[in-house]
Amino acid sequence: METLSLAVNGEKVESLIDPKTTLQEFLHDTLRLTGTKEGCGSGLCGCCTVMVDGKAVKSCLIFALQVRGKSIRTIEGLAYEDTLDPVQNAFVENGAIQCGFCSAGMIMSSKALLDESPHPSEQEVRHALSGNLCRCTGYHKIVKAVLSVGEK
Repeated sequence: METLSLAVNGEKVESLIDPKTTLQEFLHDTLRLTGTKEGCGSGLCGCCTVMVDGKAVKSCLIFALQVRGKSIRTIEGLAYEDTLDPVQNAFVENGAIQCGFCSAGMIMSSKALLDESPHPSEQEVRHALSGNLCRCTGYHKIVKAVLSVGEK
């Protein structure tokens, strides 16, 4: 067992963990941040996407100890009090949320893109979301939602 110290959604966290624990397992199972889902467990679906120091990362692909000392942001850390993040609002307003399983990963990938490039092109949005799979939509509403944030 090893000690993991990091910041999650702005709060310092310290925990004793098995070195083989993935970041996804740590967030979901240990911290009970259930928005970070495991879909495929091999980095193909993007359901487990979180932000590590502002960059979108598939949390099933890295060990929790690899982010020691870093800042992690999950879907639970986007809203401020009772106010949704503009990306979350855009997903709701544009009907981009279907079953909800992929939504957290889609939103986190979108947030990372918009933080880096506040007015992305459609091609940039599609590229940023290319590692996220949704079985419910044709991606049109998701892309429209992300572009709408850049337009505001």
